[in-house]
Amino acid sequence: MYSQCMSTSETTSDRLIESTRELLWERGYVGTSPKAILERSGAGQGSMYHHFKGKPDLALAAIRRTAEELRATAEGVLGGPGTPYERIEAYLLRERDVLRGCPVGRLTMDPDVIASDELRAPVDETLDAIRELIAKIVEEGKEQGGFAPSLDGEEIAATVLATVQGGYVLARASGSPAAFDAGVRGLLSLLAPR
Repeated sequence: MYSQCMSTSETTSDRLIESTRELLWERGYVGTSPKAILERSGAGQGSMYHHFKGKPDLALAAIRRTAEELRATAEGVLGGPGTPYERIEAYLLRERDVLRGCPVGRLTMDPDVIASDELRAPVDETLDAIRELIAKIVEEGKEQGGFAPSLDGEEIAATVLATVQGGYVLARASGSPAAFDAGVRGLLSLLAPR
């Protein structure tokens, strides 16, 4: 979760990026106006244009930071201790603000982000990296006998990401994390070693 109160040691550039990250998550690209960014960050009027060429440049910096943070979190959990199943389980069960949604997943639904190759690139790269890591873990699990030999690592990785992102959508639609939790439990029961 992004910091709601910025530290005094944080640079103006960092405050602008963090404020933009929050606003993109809450309002999307169009709803993230320069005025809102300045109000949220507490930065002076000329600060944005001193540090960034404009809103697209600042949005790109914010999207990159969001994508890097999600990727680092996923790599930390998936690269942790345990069997391949336990690492995928830890990824699926890690603490999330389910009702708020995924900040990267939300970007994939923003038409302005998707229409821009530059803004979309960090999102695509992050999702691809997580998918590849999960696929490797599934293949490792097959080699160790923990997963059925018939499982396809790429397909299971896509299913894991689809379960997480779809779970966010269902939870937000129902106003309850129960739908997310049910999807995760269902997938884990399908993957559980027999």
